[in-house]
Amino acid sequence: MLDGTFPANSRLPSERELAARYAVSRNTVREAIQQLGARGLVQIRPRSGVFVSDQLRTGATSPWGQLIADSPARREDILEFRRVLEGATAYFAALRGTDDDLERIRGAMARLDQARRAGDHGGESRIDVELHEAIAKASGNGMFLHLHSSITKMMREHIIRNVDGLRELNQSVSETLSLQHRTICDAICARRPEEARTAMQTHIDYVRSRFDVDGDD
Repeated sequence: MLDGTFPANSRLPSERELAARYAVSRNTVREAIQQLGARGLVQIRPRSGVFVSDQLRTGATSPWGQLIADSPARREDILEFRRVLEGATAYFAALRGTDDDLERIRGAMARLDQARRAGDHGGESRIDVELHEAIAKASGNGMFLHLHSSITKMMREHIIRNVDGLRELNQSVSETLSLQHRTICDAICARRPEEARTAMQTHIDYVRSRFDVDGDD
């Protein structure tokens, strides 16, 4: 759950499968699931299975998180933090992403290109978020993934709304964002960490500059 293997709302494997995977008894698995349920980290649904809750993403539910999400004046703080965090996730994704991680990133990039060609601004922005989440998962660092997931969930509607606005205001912005995402993905998939970090930071800097031009701050 911490490393994203079992994301929010996914169904856990059966007790038998989990016991085999982790080389423990089914009683141990059952006790672990009960403890997770008591903490609100999983939901036990009779005759349906055990499902992961979104409780780990606590950043979205705190009063501080709500204030940040509702305050356009804090957008610069978020983008500055994202520059540092996502630069690091891109670096480590290139350094130690698995083949499955890289395939997930390529898939998100392909869907992003498809949405752009179709003129689907809403879909493009949602897949944009998915791509960044895939890169965070590929970093192999549970803390990066948790922080990124918390920030993304807290800001999801804010990010989508504003990036939608950027794309709709100027078609060249959409093309530039696409090129930047492609550069990031190519560097990660070629396993060039420094290039991946620089490409990601360049992308965040561009978004910051466009908000200064087109935003409402």
